[in-house]
Amino acid sequence: MDIIQATGRKRETYQVQLEYSLLWEGAMGIAAVTNTPLLHTLEKPTEHWRKLKASLSEDMLGHLAFAEKHNTWKALLQLLHQQTFASLPDFLAYIERLAPEELKSICLPYLGKEHQDSRKQAASGDRKALQKLQELANGNPFFPAYIDFICTTDPAELKRHLVEVMSGWYETVIEPEAEQLLAVLTRDGEAKRSMQQRMTPEELVEWATGGVTYSPEPSVHRVLLIPQIVYRPWNIEADIEETKVFHYPVASESIHPADKYMPDTSLVLKHKALGDEIRLRIVKLLSEEDRSLQDLTDRLNIGKSTIHHHLKLLRAARLVDIRDAKYRVKTKAIDTLAQELADYLRQGE
Repeated sequence: MDIIQATGRKRETYQVQLEYSLLWEGAMGIAAVTNTPLLHTLEKPTEHWRKLKASLSEDMLGHLAFAEKHNTWKALLQLLHQQTFASLPDFLAYIERLAPEELKSICLPYLGKEHQDSRKQAASGDRKALQKLQELANGNPFFPAYIDFICTTDPAELKRHLVEVMSGWYETVIEPEAEQLLAVLTRDGEAKRSMQQRMTPEELVEWATGGVTYSPEPSVHRVLLIPQIVYRPWNIEADIEETKVFHYPVASESIHPADKYMPDTSLVLKHKALGDEIRLRIVKLLSEEDRSLQDLTDRLNIGKSTIHHHLKLLRAARLVDIRDAKYRVKTKAIDTLAQELADYLRQGE
């Protein structure tokens, strides 16, 4: 049936904002170094992280171990969202000023506007509210335990840990390279800003993140893009009130602006991911229809752990994603691969 358009209303979308700072990079570094299972997938080699840890004090290593056990990097990110901080001392002073219940409420993950009262009640010690938040978050691998930790830990000890782990990491890792790191973040942030006038919000998000397709949601009015270097090639996604957050990997040209022969990491990852017979078979199968891990295992007659490994590499390259327990190929990413290669070959002309 044909439809006669009798409305002038455009489809609603979100607004995109960009923020970057060394404080974000510091918190993301703590998140990266304490995610041991993922370290080998990061751009910097495992040896880099081994040497870095070996250079840290015993006290700092203890705080990082505590951060890994309780995922307190999440608390740092939650706190950084509260306002724009001019410097590390400003951020640390803000943490110190917070009342215990306010600190805990901010550190708890955002689970939806309708659950904000439960968030405050849980922070004040209400056990039923705590359990409700855990039930709401049971789809996340670490949120339930993290919620329990935040609600039950001594706020003075939590403050001390957050202040010391952030200051220790910042002074040891960030400050020695502060000028270079800030230059990279600034170049990338400004490059994304320059594209805002030429792209729709959805196109900008997909371009900045290297392939994340994020469609508008009813309760989300803003997408916050924050460039990061340390977690390349991964995007880190988060939620705050009315906002979706993407800590996206800076482009290679932001790191090496004078090197026209430097390909973007995403281009390298895509070609590496496709340079394997099994992964090409997986992409072919997924191009036909979305499939579960078990279906792919049965079709290819290969062990589930091996298939899962190949899927992880395809997902890291943003060629495949998963929804409702089924993997699917990102057709647009495949279709634009030839153009991305052509753009690289013309780079610097």
